[in-house]
Amino acid sequence: MNCMECSRQGTFKGTVGLELYYQSWHPEGQVRAILAIVHGLGGHSGLYGNIVEHLVPQNYAVYAFDLRGNGRSPGQRGYINAWTEFREDLQAFVQLIKTQYPEQPLFLLGHSVGAVIVLDYVLRFPPEASDLQGVIALAPTLGKVGVPPFKLTLGRLLSRVWPRFTLSTGIDLSTASSDPAVIAAYAQDQWRHTQGSARLATEFLATVAWIQEHAADWQVPLMILHGGADQVALPEGGCDFLQRVTILDKERREYPGVYHEIQSDRNYQEMLTDLDNWLERHLPPQAS
Repeated sequence: MNCMECSRQGTFKGTVGLELYYQSWHPEGQVRAILAIVHGLGGHSGLYGNIVEHLVPQNYAVYAFDLRGNGRSPGQRGYINAWTEFREDLQAFVQLIKTQYPEQPLFLLGHSVGAVIVLDYVLRFPPEASDLQGVIALAPTLGKVGVPPFKLTLGRLLSRVWPRFTLSTGIDLSTASSDPAVIAAYAQDQWRHTQGSARLATEFLATVAWIQEHAADWQVPLMILHGGADQVALPEGGCDFLQRVTILDKERREYPGVYHEIQSDRNYQEMLTDLDNWLERHLPPQAS
């Protein structure tokens, strides 16, 4: 059975009352643990089929939601007023999951800009983060990114006077994956977009700088997975962050020749094996 075709769908109330779309996938048997996924800019909750298909048969439940301004959630494409909206939306999503599965261990996985949202959430809310079993950052945008520098500069200049000013991010679709079939599917995907606003640019840059400055405060088991050929989020940013993290339970894997959509590139099975093994090592004894 195709697990992706058996999703449950719904909405939950994000910050300032916005109704955000989410999906979840559940095993037939007892749920051992939950993986909650936060997608990247311009993406949506339906882009992680390989992860869903791999983990649900092993009795994981997988949850993912569409960020405001993305996918099937409302809001101007690629716009936020402040990063607190992303942070508090994720906080509300975690609370939703905990109401449905109050006892099961929970992992957070963030992809690209979604990894920045997850890392910021964990650092800003230490008491809530202490309940997590671990965090996976998939191709985190923690350093140089593939957006042309002039667009980032323009975003800084316009953020205060015209925060909703929006341009295409200019990221080449071919940098997503080395698999032509994946690129063709992305090109036809009605829920993807390439928009980024001036305010989003400044909020993103400020949040990345804050995360890097507070890396030593990190206290949750951490796994970073990155493609060595990623031109959207260069791998060095994740390396720098991990070096600043002081806890011992941290790990990083880099896959030579792999692009930004690491979960959908040609040798995604290697990444899934590493993810699977790391999750198993971090499950509490009763879930293992």
